[in-house]
Amino acid sequence: MTDYAPHGKTAAMLDRAAELVDSVPYRVSARWLFYRLLQEGFFDKKTDYSAKFLKAISTARHSFYGSWRPDTLADETREAIIRGDGSTDVPAWLNLIADRLTCHLDKWRSQNYYVELWFEARAMAQQFEHYTKHVTLRPMGGQPSIPYKWNTAKHLDRAANAYGLPIVVLYFGDLDKAGGVISEVVERDVRTWCSANFEFVHCGLTSEQVNEWNVPENPEKPGEFQWEALPDEGAQTIITEAVSPYLRQDAFSEMERKETEATRWVRVQLAGLVKDWKAIR
Repeated sequence: MTDYAPHGKTAAMLDRAAELVDSVPYRVSARWLFYRLLQEGFFDKKTDYSAKFLKAISTARHSFYGSWRPDTLADETREAIIRGDGSTDVPAWLNLIADRLTCHLDKWRSQNYYVELWFEARAMAQQFEHYTKHVTLRPMGGQPSIPYKWNTAKHLDRAANAYGLPIVVLYFGDLDKAGGVISEVVERDVRTWCSANFEFVHCGLTSEQVNEWNVPENPEKPGEFQWEALPDEGAQTIITEAVSPYLRQDAFSEMERKETEATRWVRVQLAGLVKDWKAIR
């Protein structure tokens, strides 16, 4: 920890950034946070992300400035590969399995549609995770790679064969030229490589949503609007209203009840194995 005492615009930016982080019920990435600050006028252009924003936000986290901590923001690009750890002994392992084991049942066999959510901004994955359940999420992260689109097409084929349900893809992206191109190319390529038919629904951003939620323009490109600039209440509303016509929440709830019941039963059985193991050792 160091003595870090920002002042002026930097202090105001960090304070507002902390408010934005605390304003949503999920962890956010540095890129999401920068876009919100960019839209609010704390920065002038996208190149400020590397030139100004990252340095200030990094120093604040290293220095434990205000409410900032090293783990305040989510890292969506890296994950450690941890090896060599484990339980202290077999009874501890059995207890760990009992504590962590959760029954997972296929949710789609009791639905009327098979649904996926595709969205342009990788930085918003936590948002879509928070406001939806059980639905496969596919962040594009800009224009996705050919393998990514190919694997998506093959997954839809498997879903069609497994469930025999109508397939619906709900798409969310920026209201700008690049966003339109990404949407069109992704849909075109996946359709080309997918044997199954699917409905592709563009759910946002739309000009009506921009007006309803007072979304600010991209300061570098007037007339264009980015999903990250949506207030969280607007994003929640758009997402939940888009998925609700296609999903049976009562069926999801029933499957969750069965999962809970099965999980409890299996945990009791596994806990009993600890005594059996100790008896034969």
